[in-house]
Amino acid sequence: MYNKQFHHLLIKLRQSALFRSRPRLLASSTALLVVLFFSVSFVLSATSRYASSGHWSASPIHALGKSLGLTSDDELGMNDESDKVTLDEGENDPAHRIEKRVLRRGESLYTILTAAGLTPSEVHELTSQLKGNRAIRGLRAGKTYQLETGKKGKFISLSVQSSPYEILHLVKDQQTGKLSTERETIEYDTRVATIEGTLRSSLSSELRSRNRGSLNPKIRKILSSRLDFRRDIHPGATYRILFQEQWDETHCVGTGDILAIEISSKGRKFNAYQFTNTKGDTAYYDEKGRAMMQGRAMFVKPCSYRRVSSGFGYRIHPVTGQRQFHGGIDLAAPVGTPVRAVADGRVIFRGRKGNAGNMITIAHSGKVHTMYLHLSRYAASCRYGKRVKQGDIIGYVGSTGRSTGPHLDFRIIRNGRPQNPLVALKQVAPRRSLSPAELHSFMARVQTYERQLSADRPVMVADTGESGESVL
Repeated sequence: MYNKQFHHLLIKLRQSALFRSRPRLLASSTALLVVLFFSVSFVLSATSRYASSGHWSASPIHALGKSLGLTSDDELGMNDESDKVTLDEGENDPAHRIEKRVLRRGESLYTILTAAGLTPSEVHELTSQLKGNRAIRGLRAGKTYQLETGKKGKFISLSVQSSPYEILHLVKDQQTGKLSTERETIEYDTRVATIEGTLRSSLSSELRSRNRGSLNPKIRKILSSRLDFRRDIHPGATYRILFQEQWDETHCVGTGDILAIEISSKGRKFNAYQFTNTKGDTAYYDEKGRAMMQGRAMFVKPCSYRRVSSGFGYRIHPVTGQRQFHGGIDLAAPVGTPVRAVADGRVIFRGRKGNAGNMITIAHSGKVHTMYLHLSRYAASCRYGKRVKQGDIIGYVGSTGRSTGPHLDFRIIRNGRPQNPLVALKQVAPRRSLSPAELHSFMARVQTYERQLSADRPVMVADTGESGESVL
């Protein structure tokens, strides 16, 4: 369209009086060159000024360039840092299917996998990774398993519960064809429990003797900024701990978050209480509401990468060759490199998203969202709507969508606007003081914790050992 308009304009200029008069042509050409010189100077100075400040406001220049076909939008349709990001929710993959099946008499893992489209050599490769796994030996008639397929019914994964605490996934990467096994921890009911006592030696040995050794590193992490466990905690010290446990009906599987800690040693008291503020940030505070654990990283690195192949801001796109705004950073890494959630949150989108390829979006507290583009596949345990913890594997690096090679396009969105991830990844989670209203709520929560810790009939902690006896 623009080429035709430009061609007609040249014809009209050629036929005009301007081109029939040499003096007029010379004067007009000189004026045109002067205008072009100052226009180019203005654009270059604006480019230099905005580039040095790190905030390119390209609205008029970008609009002109786009109208001439010289610029384009990025993978998510953005063309400027001020653009509002559209956050899709749901699971977008109509070809994706998950079926729950029951192993019938006469079936085996071999017959199931070959019927799902794997070759005998692929089945052999998978089963060789499972040598010694009890789940496969226990795969008998009546056992329930889950089969996941993609486009044209191609095999993606087979999942089976390998133990009371774990699900085993047999997976085939749709982009590379790589076969692998993954293990997923089963989520259980959460119950609140207490444990208390007097130390005969160290806190770690005391907790191990009561089959709650997993609490020790959590306590150390919480109180490390307030006390030295070797110097400040002595035999004879008393402790009370309120914490969560994961249960599978009648069995305790493991420990969860610590809600409250109270340690008294030689007249000194060390307390910590979990509290969630009005912004949804959960942290630990002492008995006066002072924040603990200063300096925690807000985000962890999303994957192990070789280099940042493309930064945040304006660039020449490697595929289109046009100038465009890039709302994230490209982290070059081999296909299949694990991608991790950079912070606690909930998966609000998982699926195909045009030029972004396979994408995952996670919602975090404080109106923050993170996006992971061009994935080769998703982690078997990463489902739409599921809550994930910081560091959980959610997918794997790929090159789906509009891409020239394997990389992770990682984005951070705050209040609907894109942020520079390289800056955000260096930030430390703020531990601001509690507001008067929050402090009032915190003190009420501490009183609740105290009642639970001091109840006449405290919550009993079930034994996780083999003796079957209660530890309290």
